[in-house]
Amino acid sequence: MADKEEAAPRAAVASKEAVLIIEDDPEIQELLSLAMAKEGWKLIQAKTGEEGLDYLKKNRVNCILLDIMLPGMDGFKLLKKLKEIEICRGVPVIMTTARGEEADIITGLELGADDYVVKPYSPKVLIARVRANLRRQEEGGSGVKTRVWQQGKLRLDADRHSASCDGKPLDLFATEFALLQHFLSHPDIVFTRGQIIAAIKGEDYPVTDRSVDVQILGLRKKLAEAGDMIETIRGVGYRLRTSE
Repeated sequence: MADKEEAAPRAAVASKEAVLIIEDDPEIQELLSLAMAKEGWKLIQAKTGEEGLDYLKKNRVNCILLDIMLPGMDGFKLLKKLKEIEICRGVPVIMTTARGEEADIITGLELGADDYVVKPYSPKVLIARVRANLRRQEEGGSGVKTRVWQQGKLRLDADRHSASCDGKPLDLFATEFALLQHFLSHPDIVFTRGQIIAAIKGEDYPVTDRSVDVQILGLRKKLAEAGDMIETIRGVGYRLRTSE
């Protein structure tokens, strides 16, 4: 495990968000380290899934960059495991991989990844995505002052990062939590997929409509019967319906 904090003296002037890079290619590790050093983030590097998992069991981070094709445990298996770790819940995970087929992207999103970046990528673009996820995590996905919402059986407390349905806790991935918060804070309003992306990820965020559909499908499943409250408006988008 390599901690790049000392190798990046410019980090001392910033807020020290911790970014874990799980990547076995030393050239990419070095490229990302150099590109991110000026952002002031504390960079931690792991070369295998096992190494990254061991670190995450004991330490908190603010964002994870995860390759899929790793020696030993691959990125998909690691993603499943880290979502079971309490201190990792709510931490955005960005998949960074050469596997750009739609099936792989959908698998990553269904397992709880918040973003998926295909190699080769621009370090500047990746940094922008990390920055957007860090900002969303800090803001809790909403700029409004109210931090607790309830509609029917659904309740969400942004400050405590907790959500429940009929009093039972919901185990939501970071993007699912942001989606639910967006819908609960704007009941009965119809949003296009583009508006939903902009609300939870930021303007001009490169996510496909299919990705939004996958995330909402996963959220509906976890809401069980209450999942019907998230209504598909054919040809437009989605809304949270609060009445029959």
